[in-house]
Amino acid sequence: MSVTDPISDLLTRIRNAHRALHADLALPASKLKASIAAILKDEGYIADFAVNDAVLSINLKYQSGKPLISGLKRVSKPGRRIYVGAEAIPKVQNGLGISILSTSRGILEGGKARELNVGGELLCEIW
Repeated sequence: MSVTDPISDLLTRIRNAHRALHADLALPASKLKASIAAILKDEGYIADFAVNDAVLSINLKYQSGKPLISGLKRVSKPGRRIYVGAEAIPKVQNGLGISILSTSRGILEGGKARELNVGGELLCEIW
């Protein structure tokens, strides 16, 4: 079955796995999903990820039995794309969360995109 919005599918699978307190999850891989997983790992939201045989495996991270990710929000959707300039990149939860953008320099975290002074499509927010 094909998925029309793979980013929403990724975020929903992470949200559902956290609610069920699963240690890891597996989903179909793509370069975009792997880039988002790499950002989540770099920012400390997930423990690890791996891409094997077109399957993306994500090891989730918990602290005192509670998930580190308390919220995931898809901002730009297939029916309504949201683009922001470098100066308009939002601070998520007053700096406690991150935003992920698709820029001309690849998939970047909001703070990194602000440093590089590049804007792009605001994919999602995580806190």
